[in-house]
Amino acid sequence: VPLNSTHDSYLNIECRELLVSALQTDVVYIALDLSAQIYQEFKSTDVKYKTRLRSRISNLKDQKNPDLRRNVLGGTISPQRIASMTAEEMASAELKQIREALTRESIRQHQLSKFGGTETDMFVCSRCQGKSCTYTQVQTRSADEPMTTFVLCNGCGNRWKFCPSSPAFSSPRCPFHPPPPLLFLLVTHLSS
Repeated sequence: VPLNSTHDSYLNIECRELLVSALQTDVVYIALDLSAQIYQEFKSTDVKYKTRLRSRISNLKDQKNPDLRRNVLGGTISPQRIASMTAEEMASAELKQIREALTRESIRQHQLSKFGGTETDMFVCSRCQGKSCTYTQVQTRSADEPMTTFVLCNGCGNRWKFCPSSPAFSSPRCPFHPPPPLLFLLVTHLSS
């Protein structure tokens, strides 16, 4: 801002100092309130108090998380609230997304290690309609019976099994598929 005279320059500096002073009052109040809230929880200025205070300072100064600072200064997040927030709650949106992706991947890996099997897109999950599944086949009945296929949806964790395609299919344990003779009649009828 170009200034015309020394008087304007002096007046402008004085006005700026008054504005800074007015705005700093809010910042000082927020800082004092925040430290008081933390003190109220620990009832002393011991290691836990200092650790919590350092954590808040670090998170508020983090240049990768400007929203936290803006929300505290703007009043969206109160000093009482930030005093008790966890590291996960204070994290930036980007860091929250990374953590969520890592958690999903960790759960998926854990399920796969428990479940074993082969990944495929042959099956459709009835719960989430996803096609990313892992399946394994196990001999659950006698050796002359077909194997049972167990399926795990990698998206939502839903599990189900496919009954073997044999004459034993007509058992009430597998209501999803008709017995092979009916299936054969249906295919024969449709192809003629």
